[in-house]
Amino acid sequence: MNFGFTEEQELLRDQVRKFMQGACPLSTVRKIMATDDGGSRALWQQMAELGWLGLVVPEAYGGLGLKWVDLTVVLEETGRGLSPLPLVSHTLAAVALARCGTEAQKKAWLPALASGSTTATLALYDEPNWIHPDAVTLTAKNRRLVGSKPFVADAGVADLFVIACRTEAGLSLALVPRDATGVAVALQPIMDRTKRMGTVTLDVVLAPDQFMALADDDLAYLTDCGAVAVTAELVGAAEATLAMTTAYAKQRVQFGNLIGKYQGVKHRLAEMFVDIESFKSLLYYAAWTVDDAPHELPRAASLAKAYASDAAARIGIDGVQLHGAIGFTAEYDVQLYLKRTKWARPAYGDSDHHYERVAALGGL
Repeated sequence: MNFGFTEEQELLRDQVRKFMQGACPLSTVRKIMATDDGGSRALWQQMAELGWLGLVVPEAYGGLGLKWVDLTVVLEETGRGLSPLPLVSHTLAAVALARCGTEAQKKAWLPALASGSTTATLALYDEPNWIHPDAVTLTAKNRRLVGSKPFVADAGVADLFVIACRTEAGLSLALVPRDATGVAVALQPIMDRTKRMGTVTLDVVLAPDQFMALADDDLAYLTDCGAVAVTAELVGAAEATLAMTTAYAKQRVQFGNLIGKYQGVKHRLAEMFVDIESFKSLLYYAAWTVDDAPHELPRAASLAKAYASDAAARIGIDGVQLHGAIGFTAEYDVQLYLKRTKWARPAYGDSDHHYERVAALGGL
């Protein structure tokens, strides 16, 4: 089986990398971080015009109809540049609509998501450290949704919230426009300001066509897709950390020598490289299974996310430490990459959850 990227995928990678370097460099990322909602409508529209918002949306609904391997290429590069734009949460919301929505719901919402005229986010669990159907506790009775959803990704810029809840019929996804009466958003302070989160408070009556049935298998699938997407951004962020730290080791002189000459530095850089290559391989297989071997997705996604959660955190810490004292200062970019790993580690399941899941899937 050939896991090499096609020429088209490599061209897509080059396009995304040039966009991140030219339109959204780290200097711009820092400016967006300082805004109230953590977003940029201008950059978001540029992404939409390039087709990335509808990458995995079927062509029948205005998307490109590509596969998750193609999306992984994009997310690696946005992760490398610490993109603050809501591409992950927006794409997952589109995937949820494509999987769980009726034909009418797909026609009503997916073209707007693919074009970028509507920005969406997906909110699944009410207990952020518990990945299980029982962790969805928000309830809608007689179509009235009352309560709050914590830790909603990109809540400050979303126009549409796709929210998991419980109804008389069982688990459902509710389509809640931001401008609906009874919807309030409060941003939460978190370590990584490139990945904003907020609490969505709700007291809203929805129409019947604003609910989508959500089976346990659908919830697991969306969680696995989230784990794959987060891991893809971690690959890019980890590679950027390694490149940044290696370049610094070739310049910093200590005790009369470049610090890159010391074995203690070389070994840590080598370990960073091995870890990245390991969870990158696991990621590529997991991304392939989403479309081509969905029965293997649960195990593949858990292996990739479990390894990446711990390894990326180690890489972030090593990157800061190998920069010495300046690595801890706000002026140096390496600390931003460490903060990204702190956001990603628990997202869609931490390493403990996923290793336990792999063991359970293996019959242990």
